[in-house]
Amino acid sequence: MGNLICLFYVMFAIFLGEWVSRATKSWIPSMLVTALMFLIGYWTFFPKNLIEQASYSKSFITICIGLLLVHLGTLMSVKKLLKQWKAVCIAVLGMMGSLIFTLTIGLYFFGHATVFATVPTLTGGLVGAALMTQGLQASGITAIVSYPVVMFIIHHIVSFPLISVMLKKEGRRLQSVYAADSKSTQQSISSEKLCDKKQHRRLAMLDGQYDTPAFLIFKVTVIAIVSFWIGNVLHNAINVNILCLLFGVVAHTIGFLPDNVLQKTGVFNWLMYGLIAYILAGLNSTTPQTLIGIFLPIITLIVLGLMGMFLVSILLAKPMGMHKEMAFACALTALCGFPADYILTDDVVKNLTADINEQEFLLDNMLPKMLVGGFATVSIASVFVVSIFLKLI
Repeated sequence: MGNLICLFYVMFAIFLGEWVSRATKSWIPSMLVTALMFLIGYWTFFPKNLIEQASYSKSFITICIGLLLVHLGTLMSVKKLLKQWKAVCIAVLGMMGSLIFTLTIGLYFFGHATVFATVPTLTGGLVGAALMTQGLQASGITAIVSYPVVMFIIHHIVSFPLISVMLKKEGRRLQSVYAADSKSTQQSISSEKLCDKKQHRRLAMLDGQYDTPAFLIFKVTVIAIVSFWIGNVLHNAINVNILCLLFGVVAHTIGFLPDNVLQKTGVFNWLMYGLIAYILAGLNSTTPQTLIGIFLPIITLIVLGLMGMFLVSILLAKPMGMHKEMAFACALTALCGFPADYILTDDVVKNLTADINEQEFLLDNMLPKMLVGGFATVSIASVFVVSIFLKLI
């Protein structure tokens, strides 16, 4: 029964976040509400091993990440992915702008230990927090080992609503584009779907009636295994998360996997909820005293970091052919990465419209930029930032 109670806690926090997001038209993101519920829960009656008891073990989360990233690849094509180099430039340079502001003005006001221990999380999200925490523990610097976690909590409280606002503004702009040329847009979407169907018919190994949920999950697992194997062969020279996404795109492009594959199997939400729960499990070691003690430096560094991202994205928006809201949202992916960038984008789109074709149009124009920007910063650049900063403490 204890396992069911833990699952009850997890699902309660997640569905409450979804409800608040729907009620506020995504002005209050679901991830923010869920994170606050987890934080309060851990301070009161949540067991510290809540996630494990709710069935979301580390092994299961490895499966979640692999399958979900391959699935996200089925929302894109190779052609669309290659077009996102501008999003990569804005995201990485936005992160550099954040580093410049925090390492100059920030160091002037606060000690180097505080700045170096927290900034990698600001510019690298969960990956930055995890790597910095592990590095501090390995180095025996236990006095500030909680700093990255505190930065992770507080900057999410700020970044989630800000990203949501930027995406809503971009989404509404795209809605006007869709409405102004609705007929041709729908024809374009329909022709893309028809092309995909032809590819799948041409390359499918079996008749469509055999595409059962189990067979689709099997094929997604095959792609994930290949991605992990190649990552190991390359000694992680290319992050395995990126390989899962890339091979998912390729598998979808050649017709091996259909569009939105895990939604067709009915397991997508279960995997996504597990990943959300696992990420928020990092809050179980944070106390109110820890938050209060470093609150002012953290808030100041967040403001400085956001200023750097904002200025860079505004300067690059026009030359890169993006509107300023989308450019700023791309830069902000450095604060969260996957899966938050996906969840926030999907959250906004579903609250903007119930029309399936319009949702596809909005996701097609926003999601690839958010995913690729997040991978460039959180999955790649953050590793280099953490390794440098650990040497400086």
